[in-house]
Amino acid sequence: MSVSLIPAVYSLDDFEQRAAACIEPGYWAYLQGGAADEATLRRNREAFAEIRLQGRVLADLGGASTRCELLGQTLSMPLLLAPVAAQRLVHADGERAVAEAAAAMGVGMALSTSSSLSLEEVAGVARSPWFQLYIQPDRDFTLQLVRRAEAAGYRALVLTVDAPVNGVRNREQRAGFQLPEAVNLRGMRVRPAKAAGILDSPLFDGRLGSAPTWRDLDWLLGNTRLPVLLKGVSAAADAERAVQAGVAGLIVSNHGGRVLDSLPASIELLPRIADQVGGRVPLLLDGGIRRGTDMLKALALGAQAVLIGRPYVHALALGGAVGVVQLLNILRGEFEAAMALTGCATLADIDRGVLWQR
Repeated sequence: MSVSLIPAVYSLDDFEQRAAACIEPGYWAYLQGGAADEATLRRNREAFAEIRLQGRVLADLGGASTRCELLGQTLSMPLLLAPVAAQRLVHADGERAVAEAAAAMGVGMALSTSSSLSLEEVAGVARSPWFQLYIQPDRDFTLQLVRRAEAAGYRALVLTVDAPVNGVRNREQRAGFQLPEAVNLRGMRVRPAKAAGILDSPLFDGRLGSAPTWRDLDWLLGNTRLPVLLKGVSAAADAERAVQAGVAGLIVSNHGGRVLDSLPASIELLPRIADQVGGRVPLLLDGGIRRGTDMLKALALGAQAVLIGRPYVHALALGGAVGVVQLLNILRGEFEAAMALTGCATLADIDRGVLWQR
C-alpha cells in the first residue's frame, strides 16, 4: 500500500505553519501557548539561535552513526517524543499513531498521563515506551497507574515535578479552552475544590497542601521496579538532590514555557546542571528543539538525548503516523548533516569543541 507524504514541508517550522489551519483554535491555543507573557516560550527558541557551531573539515567519517544507548535501550538517534496531552483532538488515531511512528523510526516515546487513549492501548503498538506520571493527591490511584504501567511493559517512569499547579496561560484563557469531557483522560483524578471564603486562597489554602514533595519521590522510588526520570529540573541543587535520592535520569526542562514565565531557556540551564551531575545519570533536555543543529548543540552542552513535543503534534494533525515519520526523517537528516559538518562521526565525538568560542 502506498503512503502519501505531506507536500511542501521541508522543516519542522513548515509543519507548524501548515498545522495552524487544521487544528481547532482552542486546542491550538492550548498547544502553542505559554505562561503569562510567554517570554520563556520565546526564549527556548532564541537561546538556540544564539549558539554558534564550529565547522570542521577533512574529518574521517567512516562508520558514522547516530545510534544512542539510553537506560538499556538502543535508539536510532538521541531523540524521544515528549508527553503531550489529548492527541486525539488533532487526529483520530491520536497517541496510537505517534507510537507507531516512533516504533518505525526507532526513537523513544513518553506517553502523557493525560493521554486520550489508555496506557495499555498505546503499549500494544509502542516500542519500549516510557510513561509520564504526575503524583496526584490520591496516592493509591497514583500507585495503581504505576502498577498498570509496569504490567503493560513500560520501560521507565517520567515523573514530572515542575507543575504542582498550572501556569497562568493567558492565551489559553482568552481562547476559553478546556479539555473536553469526551477526551479519555484516564490518568488524572481531580480532587474537588473545597468551599472557600472570600479571603481564602484556592491555591495556598487548598491545592498546594497535597502537592508532591521530596518525600513523595522517595515513596515512588521505593514502590516501583522501573527506573524513574525526573522531568522539569532547572536548578543544579535540585539535580544533585535527585541524583542522591536515586533517580535514573534527569530531564532539564522549563515545561515548554508553560508553567513559570521568566525562567531561562532549557538550553541555558543545561550546562550548569551537566557540570553538577558529572555524568552520574543520563541528562535529557526538552524545550525549543526545532532543528538537527539544536540537537547537536544540546548534546555538546551535556545532554545524552533530547525530546520534542509540539512539532510532532503538528505532524500528527497533518498526516497521522505518516506525518510523524516524515517529520522524524527530516530531523534525522538535519542532525546527520550537522554532525558531518562539525566533524563528528558518532555521538561520542560531540562535545563542547563543536561550539564556536569567541
